[in-house]
Amino acid sequence: MDDSFLKIISLENLFLAWKEFRRGKRKKIDVQIFERNLEDNLFALHQKLADGIYQHGNYTSFYITDPKRRKIHKACVRDRVLHHAVYRILYPIFDKSFIYDSYSCRLKKGTYKAIDRLEIFVRKISKNYFGKCFVLKCDIKKFFASVDQGILLKIIEGKIFDPETLWLVREIIESFNSRERESTCLPAGRKPVCRSAT
Repeated sequence: MDDSFLKIISLENLFLAWKEFRRGKRKKIDVQIFERNLEDNLFALHQKLADGIYQHGNYTSFYITDPKRRKIHKACVRDRVLHHAVYRILYPIFDKSFIYDSYSCRLKKGTYKAIDRLEIFVRKISKNYFGKCFVLKCDIKKFFASVDQGILLKIIEGKIFDPETLWLVREIIESFNSRERESTCLPAGRKPVCRSAT
């Protein structure tokens, strides 16, 4: 039996998700406001989820330059804590299906491990730097805005079987609406449970 929904909405998981979420954000005003009534906020979130009446809130939009200018859509603190709670439970289910050389947003992976692995491949292909080796460096323009929500949901439905968890994941994925997006895209800046699945 799939009890992922109960694990996601458990108070223990919500408090652990809060702890992970607030790292590096303690000086942010919205985070401080949420933390003032932390227990009430997390208990209320838990209750709305348990009652099946949770609705994802709206997003605020702003631009960052990192190094290029990008538009970010940010969910409210409550919803971002929930994103972490979902990620904490669903990550192990999806991680084992990712290829070994997928490094983004994965535990015990990351940029430095990817660089080390790239160096191994470059040495192998170039025969210890004596031959030619080509590397393609690219960025998919508006990647998250191009992810088809229907396809993403089908991938998720192939791994998650609890109807309540599927309802919650669908609520999160379908929560983003904007005139700028096509009808099937995802906002950037969310905890990417399924980034490597697409």
